This record gives sequence, structure tokens and C-alpha cells, in this order.
Amino acid sequence: MNEVLINADDFGLTKAVNYGILDSHKYGIVNSTTIMMNAKATEHAIEIAKKTPSLRVGIHLVLTWGKPLLSDVPSLVDETGNFKKQGVVYGNPGDISLAELEREWSAQIERFLEFGLFPTHFDSHHHVHGIKAFLPVIRRLSEKYRLPVRNAGEHFAGIQTVTDIFLDDFYGDMVVEDYFENLKGRVIDGASVEIMTHPAYLDEELFAVSSYNDKRLRETSILVNAKLPEGFFLRFSINQVKI
Repeated sequence: MNEVLINADDFGLTKAVNYGILDSHKYGIVNSTTIMMNAKATEHAIEIAKKTPSLRVGIHLVLTWGKPLLSDVPSLVDETGNFKKQGVVYGNPGDISLAELEREWSAQIERFLEFGLFPTHFDSHHHVHGIKAFLPVIRRLSEKYRLPVRNAGEHFAGIQTVTDIFLDDFYGDMVVEDYFENLKGRVIDGASVEIMTHPAYLDEELFAVSSYNDKRLRETSILVNAKLPEGFFLRFSINQVKI
């Protein structure tokens, strides 16, 4: 038997993204999502999360899109005040102040907590939490907030991960109807697995902020209709809300 976490990234990016994630959960196999705390539709996503306790909601830590929540993190931003581009961060991770990174990512987690919800886990936009140089920050955040982490690299040994295996290839040309049917031959029996997805409907805002757009609609269609193979079952838990 294999426990499966099908996570929808980018919750909060736009309202069309939020609705795509919601429908992929209500009518399909998505059972988890991770929210961006610096996006225009973040509060809309929070409203959905509070009304949908069956949808697990974690934090999608951001370092390579939009603006930081904090204003005093100069090593994280470019001359426009936006986060540095993905290629810049991956090419020069040593230019990022770990102290500033920890403060910014803590602020993103704390903003989520301020809405009265507790995250189930965390991952990151563009997988930047998997950059080896950032490991000390990831370890401290995981321990401080008692949160498991997306299993994005071998160097996560000693850090609690949300699953044993992480698959990130349901994306682009691999968004195919039989993707989930073929899981059985890819995952060893007994291992828990997370599958990254990006369901969405389309709106003008999405085309303005992301180059990955029309394939998201295709993902939504597949996720609503997909079935897991025998021996695979969805992990469910109820979000905790502050009383």
C-alpha cells in the first residue's frame, strides 16, 4: 500500500488558480495545496481554506517571484525591490544572506498563522528550499514550527519530510491522462509519495504573472477525472483552526 499526497502548488497566485485547486480537490484527487503568502489572491485562498477543512494547506515559501513581505532584506531583492530571478538565486546562492532569508520565510509563515490556520507542511516556489546552501534555514524553520518539508533532495536527511518520495514530473509535456495510472511501476511498495501539480482555470492575471498557464487548465481536467491505481490511497487530514 502507498500513501499519496497530491499537492497543488501556487495557491493564492490568482483567483483562477485558487478555483482550479478547489475544484481539483472537491471533484478530483488533489488532497493538499501550498499557499504563496505574497500574492494578490492570497487572502482569497485563505477564505477558501477556511471553508474547506478537508483540503490540507501548507506554505509555499517564495524567494523568486513577486516582492518580499519584509522591506529590509537587501540580499534577496534586485534593483526594483522584487525578489531576484530564479536563475540568479540558483546561480549565486552564496549572495543570499541566510539571516535575511530566515527572517523573510519566517514572516511568510507567521502571516499564515495570523489568519488563524496552522500549516500542514512547507515547500517552496521553484524548489528553492532544496538548495543545499539554504539547508540550515530549512532545518531551523522545520524545527521551530514543527513542520515537515517537501522531500526535494538527498541532503534532507535528519529533517522530517512530508513523504518518502517526491515526484515533480506531472508538468509540461508530462501532463498526460494516464500519468496517475502508471504510478504503480514507479514507486516501491509501502513508500509514501508526494506528486506536485499546478491546476488552475485561466484568467488574464495568470497570463500576466506566469509563463506556465494553459497547461494548468489541462492539469485541472486530468486531476478531476483521474483514478489512482490499486494499492495507492490518498492521505487525508483536517486542517487545524485556532479556537
